[in-house]
Amino acid sequence: MINVAILGFGTIGSGVNEIIEMNNEILVQRIGQPIQVKYILDLRDFPGSPVEKKVVHDINIILDDPEVNIVVETMGGTGAAYEFSKAALLKGKNVCTSNKAVVAAFGTELLAIAKENNINFMFEASVGGGIPIIRPLVTAFAADKILEITGILNGTTNYMLTKMAFEGQEYADVLKQAQALGYAEQDPTADVAGHDSCRKIAILTSIMTGKEVNFEDVHTEGITEITATDFAYAKAMNKSIKLFAQSKLDGDQVVIMVAPTMVGPENQLFVVNDVYNGILVKGNAVGDIMLYGSGAGKLPTASAVVADIVDIGKNLNKTLMSFWNEERLKVGDYKQLTHRYFVRVEGDAAAKADDIKSAFGQVEIVKAVEGEFAFITAEMKEAAFDEKIESINGIIKFIRVEQ
Repeated sequence: MINVAILGFGTIGSGVNEIIEMNNEILVQRIGQPIQVKYILDLRDFPGSPVEKKVVHDINIILDDPEVNIVVETMGGTGAAYEFSKAALLKGKNVCTSNKAVVAAFGTELLAIAKENNINFMFEASVGGGIPIIRPLVTAFAADKILEITGILNGTTNYMLTKMAFEGQEYADVLKQAQALGYAEQDPTADVAGHDSCRKIAILTSIMTGKEVNFEDVHTEGITEITATDFAYAKAMNKSIKLFAQSKLDGDQVVIMVAPTMVGPENQLFVVNDVYNGILVKGNAVGDIMLYGSGAGKLPTASAVVADIVDIGKNLNKTLMSFWNEERLKVGDYKQLTHRYFVRVEGDAAAKADDIKSAFGQVEIVKAVEGEFAFITAEMKEAAFDEKIESINGIIKFIRVEQ
């Protein structure tokens, strides 16, 4: 019998329990033995619920029960979630989680503990929700050198940018709608400032390189400064704006960045809209692989957690995957990345044509609104762009452009 304990019975935790009950016959066939949820740790009691008798309030009941094989952490945050996960691993219990904050901040430590105890710390659901990405990076790309990972990794910001693109709404208005629908928290900072995407691309880069990545080393920009005017220009050029999380092999270094990016239909991620996620992985042998699906939600995310449970259940007392080691990756300077740049400028294009040509050579001029214009540069390193843009007066903003 595989006995599971779920820590936190919110959206994802209850989804894990639902899938184990709903698909129990299939899971038993795949694992090769019965599986059940034995405990649910939560502050609430759930009186009258089918899970009422499984609810406990003391983590030690779970830790001290030798029959518990797998602990599922879906509490969120990095306090008790980290402490309970570590304690479970030290007790010889496998742990799987959907918590990207714990994985990004403490993954190296928890993976080492799991390896020492011949057990597993797994976290498929921490990136991409229901999209399988972590396991494929370890297994399906085993023959490849991964050159690039680019993803739309946050459903909240993608929903907001989609509304702005198709309905011409301003940032503040779509944020209110996202909060009303439950896509955005009352404090939306983690999503809109890019922190959520930052942690997820740090996790993927750790797997890509086999080294620990400190998410604080990742240059991160959010979507708070994107406006309806930016989308008016994008529409005029048959482009859109997405929040990209990118990790690229640049020579002998890896450069990681999260930032709004303008893309056209030739980019595979152009069609990823609403709350969906999309991840593009480029291998030196296989080429481009695109993964697309629900990046959040109760059952999609829970399905990824249960997939980890199945893997662990089939391989008890065995560490399945070595995701990365304790060596810290030195993240390259994002200023050395090459992009084209969309630049909005106050005033008249003709009056500033000489200055722009002197700095950037031939550019593509775009007119979409009164009182200003925009231009798109040729490809250049960001450090060079920063120098050239200093000579142009009236700059409103710039957005990187990806092919």
